[in-house]
Amino acid sequence: MTSKQRAYLKGLAMNIDPIFQVGKASISPELTTGISEALEKRELIKISVLKNCLDDPREIASVLSERTHSEVVQVIGKKIVLYRESKEKKKIELPK
Repeated sequence: MTSKQRAYLKGLAMNIDPIFQVGKASISPELTTGISEALEKRELIKISVLKNCLDDPREIASVLSERTHSEVVQVIGKKIVLYRESKEKKKIELPK
């Protein structure tokens, strides 16, 4: 992913709300499956890491991106933004 594409996705992510929360249990197989399905439908999602989660948000983002075959767009504080191109049809057209 180029820096131009990353910047574009960051701009889109500013307007979306987190649809998943990572809590005390951290990353479970169910959470990973849910995130993978959401990425297939939406392509760009935001995840919130709750205060009771003791893991580092950057580590969580890295593990989730590896397990869901997605890319970490950004991690700001306790918010994670992930992107994965949909296999069905593209919703987001990335700049070249």
